[in-house]
Amino acid sequence: MDALNQKIEDVFCAAAEVAAEDRQAYLERACAGDVGLRAGVDRMLSKLSGAEQFFKDVPAAVDISEISALSGFQDQIGLLSNPEAEVGKQIGPYKLLQKIGEGGCGVVYMAEQEKPVRRRVALKIIKLGMDTRSVIARFNAERQALAMMDHPNISGVLDAGATETGRPYFVMELVKGTKITELSDANNYDMRQRLEMFVQVCMAVQHAHQKGIIHRDIKPSNILVTMRDGVPVPKVIDFGIAKATGGERLTDMTVFTAYAQFIGTPAYMSPEQAEMSELDVDTRSDIYSLGVLLYELMTGRQPFDQKELLQAGLVEMRRTLREREPSRPSTKIAELRHDELTQTAMHRRVEPPRLALLLKGDLDWIVMKALEKDRNRRYQTANALAMDVQRYLNNEPVLARPPSRLYRFQKLVRRNRAVFVSVTAVSLALVAGFGTSTWLFFKERDARREADQGRREAQRGREAEALLRRKAEAREIIAQAVSLIEKHQFENADRLVGNLPASDAADVGMEVFRPLGDWAVQNGNWKRAVEYYSVVVRLDQFERTVVSFRDYTRYAVVLAELGEREAYENFCREPIKRYGDISDPTIAERILKNSLLLPSSPELLASLAPLASRIEQSIPTNILSARPNDMVPWRCMALALMNYRGGQYAESARWSTLGLKLASGPNLSQVASMHAILAMADHQLGRDDEARGELAKSHQEVEGRFKDPFINVDDHFDWLLARLLEREAAACVKGAQIEAE
Repeated sequence: MDALNQKIEDVFCAAAEVAAEDRQAYLERACAGDVGLRAGVDRMLSKLSGAEQFFKDVPAAVDISEISALSGFQDQIGLLSNPEAEVGKQIGPYKLLQKIGEGGCGVVYMAEQEKPVRRRVALKIIKLGMDTRSVIARFNAERQALAMMDHPNISGVLDAGATETGRPYFVMELVKGTKITELSDANNYDMRQRLEMFVQVCMAVQHAHQKGIIHRDIKPSNILVTMRDGVPVPKVIDFGIAKATGGERLTDMTVFTAYAQFIGTPAYMSPEQAEMSELDVDTRSDIYSLGVLLYELMTGRQPFDQKELLQAGLVEMRRTLREREPSRPSTKIAELRHDELTQTAMHRRVEPPRLALLLKGDLDWIVMKALEKDRNRRYQTANALAMDVQRYLNNEPVLARPPSRLYRFQKLVRRNRAVFVSVTAVSLALVAGFGTSTWLFFKERDARREADQGRREAQRGREAEALLRRKAEAREIIAQAVSLIEKHQFENADRLVGNLPASDAADVGMEVFRPLGDWAVQNGNWKRAVEYYSVVVRLDQFERTVVSFRDYTRYAVVLAELGEREAYENFCREPIKRYGDISDPTIAERILKNSLLLPSSPELLASLAPLASRIEQSIPTNILSARPNDMVPWRCMALALMNYRGGQYAESARWSTLGLKLASGPNLSQVASMHAILAMADHQLGRDDEARGELAKSHQEVEGRFKDPFINVDDHFDWLLARLLEREAAACVKGAQIEAE
């Protein structure tokens, strides 16, 4: 009878944590036809429901002890004590500030530690009336599981103890974050950003596995993401149903999962976890759950919908998880309705038609390997999964591959066992000897291959861990550099990140490399500026925004200033190749102008011709009498430069003259640039007197502006561009004058 009572208590505690609308489906699974168990749990739940309603109807002025005496609810008073009433109380050195979470058996509060240090923490305490043997055992299991781990992506335990009434509690790091899937969609993170966060989650789970802990309930709500110095940092929380894999127990009490009781969340549950057989659950169950998480990060959907699983009933749900193969992520995306596809693609910053193509291939293979029904065919460690994702990010071949023909044949055999058993029996009788020797040969060969692969994976694991350590160190260095830049200590920041490999810091370094590049330019250190801007433009990926093309202007100008003609032209080809069809005349003008700072090859000029045509179409024929547009002089300047590089000197002079008529205000960089272009065009047309006059105007504008310090960085680069053209014009016009003399 004690065993049945304990079983009723276990199922009741778990059911109290399940949402009301899902509770009946859960009870059907957990009780699995055990009438006595179900009756006992229903009896406790009915008392709980009645007590809750009773307390709602009682006037606030009535004393709680009187209510319990009159109503016979003494057993439920502690059980239903309002957790909100605990706010403001002192527990040891911790003052409870507000409730931030609640389950059926425990409550989590935000608390303030007053000594020996003052800080905000999360304090988890068992509810009054819930301090039963099984609840305390699970509570202690979670506390000890967390205490065994020390990882930047796992919420750490800071303290533990008991209240004056003996209710155990423990204190954790306060994680102020958002579910990883919600944060990714809210910020429209692209696939790279999502995968980089997922790699960190895998490394946290790997750390738990190395400490002998299986999480058993990995899902988005148990992975919260906080922002640290603008960088998302995922934290794995809630080891409440964790299981020890090693020899030591998590607590001195028995942490026992009752027979036929599910522990975990169905949509993220591995087949062996759902099967509830004699097969023990090991770390590879968490690999499956990580695969479901990765699937959801990619597609916004689970392989098997949670509600459908619950509605199907226990038997069908177990069959689905054990036997039904999920759709590949690319297939799932292709099956979405148009509005769903548009929304999903928007959250991943990709065009809807390209989303399925992005997932097809390597990403499909990685996810489906993690979701293998046979756990021996999954990634054997979380580290191995993280490494394969990292290989994809590094554009390296991944280890995951589609199932082999042999594997598909084995699946066919399992589906048609009766037919194949009879055929195989006859065949084995004929070739038993030969078959046995052949089988042993192949088995030995496969064993050797697996051993070699294991050694290679171990080596790659060590390399991946070293890479992640370097990236963590890089993040710390970047955070320090940001602080120095905010204090305008650029030289110190430059020394700090000077020896930092760009590959380690690229994912977090945008806010450092751009201001350091600007600082290097202002100090005339062009080579250093090239190093910084090369990282910035790689992170921008030439997005279709004016801001991104301002970074492109920076890099183009410093390459031209250094005279690195080959590197400059190679760099110019990339945005032309990607955005040669762009319709925005402002961005087209930037591409055109920044691609012509140095004399150009015929191939480059030909690729720029469509952009020049679109810019010309954007300028009205009656522009001199039309309403002025501040961007039109820049477009005239770009067309003047394009025609000059193409040998159309008369057209170049025409566009320069028109641009000068439209430009307004003194000391404008575009005015200086167009005077320089007009000087070169006049010289090529044999009008040397006019050329010298235009050169003098350009020189006067440039020289006058560079006498004063620059405040606006973008303005500075416009004038650096003008100075490049003024120097070229001076070399052209004055060089011709010297030869004539």
